[in-house]
Amino acid sequence: MSAPSQPQKSTYDVIVIGAGIQGSFTAYHLAQRRKDTLLLEQFLLPHSRGSSHGQSRIIRSAYPQEYYSRMMPDCFRLWQQLEAETGTTLYRQTGLVVLGPPGEPELEACRRSLGVDEFLDAAALAQRFPGFRLQAGQVAVLDSTAGVLFADRALRAVQEVFRRHGGTLRDGEKVLRIEPGATVTVTTTAGVYKAPRLIITAGAWTGAFVEQLGLRLPLQPLRIDVCYWREKQPGSAGLGSVSPCFLTLGLSQAPHGIYGLPSIEYPGLMKLCHHHGSPIDPEKRDQVPSSAPRPDIAILSSFISSYLPGLETQPAVMETCLYTNTPDEDFILDRHPKFSNIVIGAGFSGHGFKLAPVVGKLLCELSLGEEPSYNMAHFAITRFPGVLGAAQ
Repeated sequence: MSAPSQPQKSTYDVIVIGAGIQGSFTAYHLAQRRKDTLLLEQFLLPHSRGSSHGQSRIIRSAYPQEYYSRMMPDCFRLWQQLEAETGTTLYRQTGLVVLGPPGEPELEACRRSLGVDEFLDAAALAQRFPGFRLQAGQVAVLDSTAGVLFADRALRAVQEVFRRHGGTLRDGEKVLRIEPGATVTVTTTAGVYKAPRLIITAGAWTGAFVEQLGLRLPLQPLRIDVCYWREKQPGSAGLGSVSPCFLTLGLSQAPHGIYGLPSIEYPGLMKLCHHHGSPIDPEKRDQVPSSAPRPDIAILSSFISSYLPGLETQPAVMETCLYTNTPDEDFILDRHPKFSNIVIGAGFSGHGFKLAPVVGKLLCELSLGEEPSYNMAHFAITRFPGVLGAAQ
């Protein structure tokens, strides 16, 4: 952690707590609007303690929920804008296969979101992507616009542009106290900062921050196993860097869904994860014993045996990541019900990275008192009972 020192400047237009992808894009939009913005990060950058690290994330147009699929054209445009601003490649188009049983409502909704008329059956999918083996009667839909975002590179890029527009990023500063009011005071391990507006995008630590402010949000941090699987014979499974991403919906053996990315991060290894994990205190994430049960590995191994027979059934590399889930897996993007100059972005539930450019824009608009660009009903704090009572 940085040695405590009195900062040269202590007053800003806006303070953003948490420099993951959501907070960084929020700060980026504020700085582009010429707001003097301070972005605070408790860990020294780069770090792997939160939800934004790693080399790859899926970006897709296919979404079961229309309110997310409507945002995706804007997301693609903003990601491309960031690429142009930094001269950095942040996206590789690979396509995405969404698979599941026929009649699955979310799979049908994905098909509609893409404007695709037909599903692929097992034979059509195998012809196109030989490494995939659908089970009898199952179907798939292809999202040809989808691909892989280079996550670490993207996070650095958005922070670079934020700084270029005059923003201040201070890492290694843990927030100790938030004092609400017409001017919000934020005390860290290195100083005291004031601003008329505060935005909290602190990932798994958000719940603790908002409890200081009388708000009890149903946020559950989860520890996710991120696993990489080797081909039995290199190059034989057709699952290298040119293969598509995939996502499962409605499979009985994987009720929370499984997703996979091609061999990009580790040569010859495909990334497969179960979209679920074990409850964890983010402060104790590194204290979990290596012998702790990992039921997700068995689910993934069984899936590989059935659907990706060209892969080994035990992971070659295992890492971890944090999700911060809401009960409905929709985001929280809203003003504090009592302190309207404090805005909260949280609960991205393992599917928020691709949407960060638009999430940042919405949090920026909320903070500046503007009409949000999208309908915010699905992201309101008040959809959860009991939180308002705690905030009085």
